[in-house]
Amino acid sequence: MGKLQSKLSSHTITYRAEGSVGQAGSVGASRQHSPAHTDAVSSVAALKPDLCVSGGRDKSVAVCSWRSGAALRRFVGHEREVTKVTSALDSSRVFSASRDKTVMMWELHGASGPSQHFPGHELVVTGLAVSPDASQLCTGSRDNSVCKWDTETGECLGRATISRNLVTHLCWVPGEPYVIQTSEDKTTRIWDSRELQVAHTFPAKQHIQTCCDVSQDGRYCLSSSQGGEATLWDLRQTRGRVCEYRGHFQTTTSCVFLPRGPALAPSVATSSSDSTVKVWHRDTAGRGGSCWENKTCVCASLCLSPGGDGREEA
Repeated sequence: MGKLQSKLSSHTITYRAEGSVGQAGSVGASRQHSPAHTDAVSSVAALKPDLCVSGGRDKSVAVCSWRSGAALRRFVGHEREVTKVTSALDSSRVFSASRDKTVMMWELHGASGPSQHFPGHELVVTGLAVSPDASQLCTGSRDNSVCKWDTETGECLGRATISRNLVTHLCWVPGEPYVIQTSEDKTTRIWDSRELQVAHTFPAKQHIQTCCDVSQDGRYCLSSSQGGEATLWDLRQTRGRVCEYRGHFQTTTSCVFLPRGPALAPSVATSSSDSTVKVWHRDTAGRGGSCWENKTCVCASLCLSPGGDGREEA
């Protein structure tokens, strides 16, 4: 593995926070801001083109400008670590899940306290997905259940339980009533949110599935794995995987489709416990190609800027 790792490393450039020199004398320039949390950050999501929301072990939810680094709002109400945060893009509503078994809704321009509570899970909430219009919320937990909620009233509209379905992540398919879910049972499921029923289950993988994302056109799904790979699935032809992205040496902790600019090919990014972020050409990386670069600062900007065109700023 040592030889293989050295071979792969020779084709990537690593940018560190302090601005270290990478391959061929390249210098990675990154911007550092004051910490948004007093403990580890467990989840981050886009809120608006220049705003992101994060949750951490300090039990708080923070809304920050990733351009200036300013913390605009801080919400406190959970009794234990925040595990997931999400928001419908360009919405003023922020949602957070926690180890205290609850989910809360916060208003960006409202009071400092939660505007809605969603109690009901029996264990830590590990999945959170909001509909594009922010009217419905789906939550998942290690209690093997997935729930659907009305965000206005806080009413639980449905609950489905599947044996051994320890939820790891949820994401909503843009423009559709479907929700993608990854699980510790090594499967990726498609839920029909209207009746809260499983519409399709992809073939089980060899390892626990840790995260998922859906392309903006709603055609593809991406899932990451404790095995170190990420898998691309076609939501229109659900018989099997399209391709896999292999190159990490430890758990692939998250995956995301990157914004696509007019002159750029579609790409995805993966992060791993091996301390790297890799950007892949979506259509060729799993068919014998390799990742483009290992540029953590660029990936962070792209992931947090849904309105961006995918170009690196000087």
